[in-house]
Amino acid sequence: MADTKKTATAAEVTVEDKLRALYALQTIDSKTDEIHRQCGELPLEVQDKEDELVGRETRITKYKNEIAACEKEIAQYKNDIEVAKDNIKKYEQQQMQVRNNRQFDSITKEIEFQKLDIDFKTKKIREVLASMAAKKTKLEEEQEKHAECQKELERKKGELDTIIESTRKDEEDLAQKRGEFTKKIEERLLTAYERIRNGHKNGLAIVRVMREACGGCFNKIPPQRMIDVATHNRIIVCEYCGRILIDNDLADEVEPRQEVAEKEEKTEK
Repeated sequence: MADTKKTATAAEVTVEDKLRALYALQTIDSKTDEIHRQCGELPLEVQDKEDELVGRETRITKYKNEIAACEKEIAQYKNDIEVAKDNIKKYEQQQMQVRNNRQFDSITKEIEFQKLDIDFKTKKIREVLASMAAKKTKLEEEQEKHAECQKELERKKGELDTIIESTRKDEEDLAQKRGEFTKKIEERLLTAYERIRNGHKNGLAIVRVMREACGGCFNKIPPQRMIDVATHNRIIVCEYCGRILIDNDLADEVEPRQEVAEKEEKTEK
């Protein structure tokens, strides 16, 4: 009994009903697309700025790590210099206690070596200081650009949030209506509709026949197909662009109904 009832219900849904539901769904989706278009390129611009910010934060961290490494290197050189100075003092004391020229010359060489090491480490400190100064300059520049990027991101996010907030209620209402209409359309047909819609930049999956041509690609429709579209015996698709075709009379019937429903909803609210 349940299967018989299900079959009977399915049979009651005519091609004309399916076309009405699909065109109503397309109208809702087109309105939602129009809301999204109000955001323009802002979502992409926000994403670009967020990516830029991440890149600048990575560079800032890199410069800070390099500066810290320079400071560590300088500290090590300074420590080596202090050790060398201590060694010189020690060798000079030993020099006062030598008993022959050979020992005196050996200690003298050690003192000279320590002095050369001090000169070398002092030179390295100057080089690292110059390198560190250049890195600090780059860090400051990067931090300034990061701050500018952060401000620009906040501005663009603010603009986007304003648009989203102003259209949020309309989008929520459209999403609710969409959910109601999708329940009325069989899954196979809904899947086909979504596939066709996603295949076209303007998001149109079902279009009117306009002056004996497809309202999507504007190619002429053969006379026999025109008859099939008008009789609603089966769902007809454009042989050129693959969009579902609906005649003007049926489309005109669907749109006023939606407008009346929308006005009634606004009046109730």
